[in-house]
Amino acid sequence: MISLSQIGVSFAHKELFSGISFHINRKDRIALVGKNGTGKTTLMKVITGMLEPTEGSVARKDPMRCGYLPQHMDHAKDKSVLEEALTVFVEIDNISERIEQIHVLLAQEEEYHTTAYEALLVELADLNDRYRILSSESPLGNAERVLLGLGFKREDLNKPTAVFSEGWNMRIELAKLILSNPDILLLDEPTNHLDIESLRWLEEYLDAFAGALLVVSHDRTFLDTVTHRTIELSMGRMYDYKVSYSHFIALRKERVAQQTAAYENQQKAIEKTKEFIERFRYKPTKSNQVQSRIKQLEKMELVEIDPVDHSGIHIRFPQPPRSGQVVYRCKDITAGYDGKPVFKGASLVLERGDKIAFVGRNGEGKTTLLKLLAGAGEARESAPQLLEGSLEEGHQVNTGYYAQNQDELLRKDYTVFQTVDEIAVGDIRTKLRDLLGAFLFRGDDIDKKTDVLSGGERARLAMAVLMLQPYNVLLLDEPTNHMDIPSKEILKEALMQYTGTVILVSHDRTFLDGLVDKVYEFKDGKVREHLGGIHIYLERTKKEEKANVPEKSEPEKENVSDAALEYKQRKERERALRRLQSRVHKLENKIETHENTLSQWDTQWNERMKGGFDEAFLAKYEAEKQALEKAMKKWEEAHNQLDAFVKEKENE
Repeated sequence: MISLSQIGVSFAHKELFSGISFHINRKDRIALVGKNGTGKTTLMKVITGMLEPTEGSVARKDPMRCGYLPQHMDHAKDKSVLEEALTVFVEIDNISERIEQIHVLLAQEEEYHTTAYEALLVELADLNDRYRILSSESPLGNAERVLLGLGFKREDLNKPTAVFSEGWNMRIELAKLILSNPDILLLDEPTNHLDIESLRWLEEYLDAFAGALLVVSHDRTFLDTVTHRTIELSMGRMYDYKVSYSHFIALRKERVAQQTAAYENQQKAIEKTKEFIERFRYKPTKSNQVQSRIKQLEKMELVEIDPVDHSGIHIRFPQPPRSGQVVYRCKDITAGYDGKPVFKGASLVLERGDKIAFVGRNGEGKTTLLKLLAGAGEARESAPQLLEGSLEEGHQVNTGYYAQNQDELLRKDYTVFQTVDEIAVGDIRTKLRDLLGAFLFRGDDIDKKTDVLSGGERARLAMAVLMLQPYNVLLLDEPTNHMDIPSKEILKEALMQYTGTVILVSHDRTFLDGLVDKVYEFKDGKVREHLGGIHIYLERTKKEEKANVPEKSEPEKENVSDAALEYKQRKERERALRRLQSRVHKLENKIETHENTLSQWDTQWNERMKGGFDEAFLAKYEAEKQALEKAMKKWEEAHNQLDAFVKEKENE
């Protein structure tokens, strides 16, 4: 499908990567991995054709349809959710129109064996195949199915896209890509804004997807589920592993170990060579050998070791003061905003040492309850409201709250070191560099201003700030967003060793696995308790979903919204209009052909009749006149139908 040959990209005389060569086959499932800044997004843009490489070439199957989901994009704001998703099916109308044009062109062709005629037949066959694929399911039903699968509620479909967050608009773009059915899907961090249910739906879709997949993600479970090949970008080079992500990690450790051994051996050889040069540099009898070794050093290609895997680094939260046994007691609480409830009748008791996950689709109230717990007893602007029930905070509870936008609250004029230095007190001040190092800030990194840090770096720094204070309750709202996999593993281990209480919102199943021992599910305005870890919860809900699927005795009618029905009717009218216009156009061409033929024969009439009565010619002439009259009659009928259709449309 796509072949990359010796691809290189440089920006401002700085080489990002070079010598990248690999082939993407149909049904390939590839995870593209590497540290931030190694060029993963750039390589994706090269594959799609959005960016021309500095060197090398890309060969693509013709025609090739790429579906690309970037991390950041501009979103349409002038349509409803469903209308925006249905814009994908404009292609069906375009294909239909082109098919009609080709039929007209074929009717005009007098020679059936020309290159142009054969090219039209090939294009027609390709378009018919594409039309069958796109129209195999009802566009409306298909669009609703995908949008609901990605987490939208049915009542959301007619709302304008402008009222939704960037994360929800990203889901609309993802839905459009899925509905367009491309040859290859390139997804850059698609999991950042998806909840667990939507992730599972997407995994099932990708499992059945007929094309190729190339994905960048920091969600380890997602990568292991949807990919079976891993391409790593590291230090300007590419490594291709025909294995899943978890297997790749093991093989990568082996590679780094081999590199380390080769590097150490080379350094020993270099040291010995330098010793020989220094020892015999000024001895004439050894000058040839000295020069030979100097040239040998100059030509030597130095072994480089890939960035060290930091998964072995350990960090610890400070030992927190002991809280009471009950941290929070919620009884029949209903909470929401501006008097409108998000969830109702929730009762839960959170105790000292609990590790708890809040899960469920976005908008069901997870962050709402977390904010209530963080601000228990406080009245803050834009804070959620406790509408009914009671919420009690336990004895000596000292809460640390990590919001989804916590990284945005960092002072932009501070360096990384100043950020933690301002907060730290006591003995921890002597270990600030160690703490920052544990969060992967090393060397010159600690002198960077926070406003130049990447999203992942700011998230790590915000978490380091949280660790500097001895909280005995941590409320964490999506703490791993924008973090890479090694950073997540470091944080997870620290939280597992933490002796206080942890309540967190997260959709990262790998991160939650082994960390939490209780799950609260937010669904349909209610909060439900599940004892056990995240995988027990997922298995239980999966069985419940299967048990609740009703048996279908007959095909169910599509539940189509008013806006969707109107859209469908409008498209049907437009297609009917084009069909009538095409028919009139074809008949006009046919009439013109007959008239031209009769005109030519009129000039030949006297010549034909000089040698006597030409009965065969006269029969042909009469047949052509009858064909003209028949075409004229059909044209008149078609034209009347077109006029009537246009008038009816104007009167609507």
